[in-house]
Amino acid sequence: QVQLVESGGGLVQAGGSLRLSCAASGRTFSRYAMGWFRQAPGKERLFVAAISWSGGSTYYADSVKGRFTISRDNAKNTVYLQMNSLNSEDTAVYYCAMSLYWYSSTAQAALERVYDYWGQGTQVTVSS
Repeated sequence: QVQLVESGGGLVQAGGSLRLSCAASGRTFSRYAMGWFRQAPGKERLFVAAISWSGGSTYYADSVKGRFTISRDNAKNTVYLQMNSLNSEDTAVYYCAMSLYWYSSTAQAALERVYDYWGQGTQVTVSS
């Protein structure tokens, strides 16, 4: 059974940083691409970032490009999202997701339907 557990969320002031982690179990982690999505209150869930199975390719939403960095450690079965220069618009529940799909573009990485497994989410709140 696949389990994705996010951690690292919390309350941070605008301009601050947080690092989210997502620990995976139940599958061969290194075979899967990983993505991060977020959902603000009353809004749809949106793509944030994704990384290929090897870590060699990364994809970002325009809204976070230059501020967020996705990375992975296959030895630890963990994917990370380093978030810098946070602002109130980054307030949301952040979800990690696992995909067997070999996407080759941001548009493909942003599709929820290519992800097979999802975590429960971690809350990030940015105070202004």
